[in-house]
Amino acid sequence: MIKEAKLALEDGTILYGEGFGFETTKTGEVVFATGMTGYVESLTDPSYKGQLLMNTYPLQGNYGISDKWFQSEGIKAEGFIVREETQHPSHSESTKNLSDFLAEYEIPGISGLDTRALTIRIRQLGAMKGVLSTEEIEDAELLELAKTQPGIEEIDLVDQVCVDKPKILGEDFKRRVAILDCGVKNNIINSLLKRETGVIILPYKMDHKKILDYDPEGILVSSGPGNPARVKEAIYNVKKLSERRPMFGICFGQQIIGLAFGAKIYKMKFGHRGANQPVKDLETGKVSITSQNHGFAIDPSSIEGTSLNLTQINLNDGTPEGIEHEELPVSGLQYHPEAGPGPHDTDYAFDRFLKIMEKY
Repeated sequence: MIKEAKLALEDGTILYGEGFGFETTKTGEVVFATGMTGYVESLTDPSYKGQLLMNTYPLQGNYGISDKWFQSEGIKAEGFIVREETQHPSHSESTKNLSDFLAEYEIPGISGLDTRALTIRIRQLGAMKGVLSTEEIEDAELLELAKTQPGIEEIDLVDQVCVDKPKILGEDFKRRVAILDCGVKNNIINSLLKRETGVIILPYKMDHKKILDYDPEGILVSSGPGNPARVKEAIYNVKKLSERRPMFGICFGQQIIGLAFGAKIYKMKFGHRGANQPVKDLETGKVSITSQNHGFAIDPSSIEGTSLNLTQINLNDGTPEGIEHEELPVSGLQYHPEAGPGPHDTDYAFDRFLKIMEKY
């Protein structure tokens, strides 16, 4: 049984706690998420690839694990940081506890940390490079690993989570959407399937002419991990496909659309991760509570002079939450309308996209 675990940060901090999950050492960017539930969805979200995830809610694992809640085929986060880990969960659909779940995918966990204090530290200093180890490694070696690893903005993560060949679902449905896969979540796919829309999941770097060979009625640019500016093939495909089909981007997908039309991207201090982000629609004035998971965003000042319009903003910090093209049927949302986890205030976004598809 794993006993001691350590979390080393690039600023020289080392935190000691109890290990659970798999006995190993993992590097990544230390980030926090504020959702009170949804640890299974978060751990399996491809957008957390390359990151050591910390949930701010103190109790984790209390309702166990079910593969019904997975957002991909398994855990994508590099490690899990918690205040308290529950060994004996209670839920009718649970098949295992949190520690066994992490061990199955060879992911380390650390518990017993003051996650409130660590969250405050990240808010003050920004997301930091870190190392989570459940092995016996000297402090100095861990600190060196934390400091010398490349930053998440320098790593190509999308190829580690996207499909490498086409995958077709819902072939019997009359209409279909091509998903440009940068790390799509299962809930995005299911949101289309339950609306009787077939899905063609395609590698983001597939030639745009071959994408059109599938004759989709619309293109969805998916969410995904890391720095969107590094995924140049996706940006190129959006440029080529935007005049041929209606297009909708979610999270990372909105940033790809922004880059394709001349906007700029910047790395946020600590990002938006959680299920409680307030977003205002600038046309209707309606405010929705949204689920988010991103560390990069479109620079709002860079939208001016492009063919894009800002349609929604975050009420906490004013960052862009929605964009639309002035002429083309192209739009994006920075948050996750499919939730998983999170509120369903903005689930209508899929219906809106499908109506635009039918119109064109």
